[in-house]
Amino acid sequence: MRYLVCLFYLIPNILIGQEFIDAKLLDTTNVNVDQVVAIDNFETFYYLQNDIIYKVSSNGTSINYSNYQLGEITTANTFNPLKINLFYQNFNTVLILDNRLAEIFKIDFNTVQPYKNVTHISTGFDNTLWVFNVDLQQLELYDYKTNTTRFAAVPVQSQVLDLQSDYNFCWLLTENYLYQYNYFGSMVSKIENDGFTKISKSNGNLVLKKQEQLYFKAKNNNTIRVINLPKLLINQFLLTNETLYIYDLEKLHKYQLKIK
Repeated sequence: MRYLVCLFYLIPNILIGQEFIDAKLLDTTNVNVDQVVAIDNFETFYYLQNDIIYKVSSNGTSINYSNYQLGEITTANTFNPLKINLFYQNFNTVLILDNRLAEIFKIDFNTVQPYKNVTHISTGFDNTLWVFNVDLQQLELYDYKTNTTRFAAVPVQSQVLDLQSDYNFCWLLTENYLYQYNYFGSMVSKIENDGFTKISKSNGNLVLKKQEQLYFKAKNNNTIRVINLPKLLINQFLLTNETLYIYDLEKLHKYQLKIK
């Protein structure tokens, strides 16, 4: 029995399924932007151009925000449209915007005590951000209203590639592993990374990129399935419910995933 237990733990805990997920092309649109940030359930389109964030509603109404003093926007996160966060890594600073793209809070990690050298951020619940502190090599759940760290994970031993979250979970992709944590700070899963470099999430489901191929991981399931797509340049990809958006720097392709 002891040998059977050992054999069980040697089996990889992430399985690449032979089964494909089909994707039906719904639409292709000419788009010329620096970065597609998000497309929500109401077809609101967020994008970056020349370090300005734009929000374009489905009726064509557009608003924008810029802060040239902070330079380049490293990442923008619109998961909570009432608390959009912009991360300026060169200045180690995060700005929180409301749904009108008005600034409502500024977090300068250079002045936070203890000092945090942050490389990745993502939205948390309430007034929190998931941040990766590169000096300590650890993921932290940071409350920016009270300037407290609610949770700090065990330090990781490999380079961080991506960080995504929703109100319930956070996914930390490193060169070696994909970690999942709940909002209490408990690790839910830890699976080996088989060459994935980027992730996108929606409703607990993940789309992962490896080279120029996309894969799908369903919520509460460690099986990875290949998404059946034509050959595309995948500069960016976004998952909204079961809709997959792929941006190739010239066109935005919209696919419906046929998830069984």
